Amino acid sequence: MTAPNDKRSLPFGGSFAIMDPQILNSLPDLLQVDSETFCKKYLEWIASTTINSISGLEKYPYAAYSNGTTEAFDKFYMKNHTRRFRCFRGEYVYHQIAWRTSWPNWKFLEDDILDKNDAVVISLPFSDTGDEHPAMKQLLSECSILDIPVLVDCVYFGVCSDIHFDFNHDCITDITFSLSKAFPLAYARVGMRLTKVDNDDAMLMLHKIEYTNRIGAALGIQLMEKYSPDYIVNKYKKHQEDLCNTLNLHPSKTVLFGIDLNNTYPEYNRGGPTNRLGLYKHFNV
Repeated sequence: MTAPNDKRSLPFGGSFAIMDPQILNSLPDLLQVDSETFCKKYLEWIASTTINSISGLEKYPYAAYSNGTTEAFDKFYMKNHTRRFRCFRGEYVYHQIAWRTSWPNWKFLEDDILDKNDAVVISLPFSDTGDEHPAMKQLLSECSILDIPVLVDCVYFGVCSDIHFDFNHDCITDITFSLSKAFPLAYARVGMRLTKVDNDDAMLMLHKIEYTNRIGAALGIQLMEKYSPDYIVNKYKKHQEDLCNTLNLHPSKTVLFGIDLNNTYPEYNRGGPTNRLGLYKHFNV
């Protein structure tokens, strides 16, 4: 099953723009890229890293184009709408914004024990530190025992090093990637979601009928073909280290950040025990 009650194959079925030849001739070739080609390229790009390690990704055979990671988050919320959502302090603030009105019973993981009716979101590298969250392994172990679904957000893949992306956990149902941190593509919304099962949700349905962001897909392919997932780290690691030395910060495993361990810069606190400073505006490019 893909699109219910789909009439597009009938002579008078469907609703779409008129294929005006003059307009079509003025459109860029970017619109010709399909999401299947994009996802295949993205997976090859991820696998090509030499400064990180990855295991278990083959357990998630169902790939779909995602408008950044955000679209995949929303689908995870919908899929688990009867559950209580959980995340660590310092996690990407979008989750709190989304949950505060529609799921007001959500709680930080630090504030209550896990319950079998929870659903968890965690970033790797973790949003607040650019490193693996120190409690991540224990969290995934407990979630697997309790059969709690987990989404792992890998938005910082492409700007990190020395991270082991271990997806060999039964509890992980969704994995998200985005190119918006590795490349200046945030406004093009270029991402991918991976799942273990094909539940034919709206994202997979749109992927199957190729009704996705082809311009974003084409831009992503162009950059992935030219730059490896290690390019940014290899180029800017020294810049990060120099800035951290000047500012008395700890260099994060995510090259964009310096971590304040001494509370010298409390204005950059995001809810966790340390403070995260974004260095990218100050690199000598």
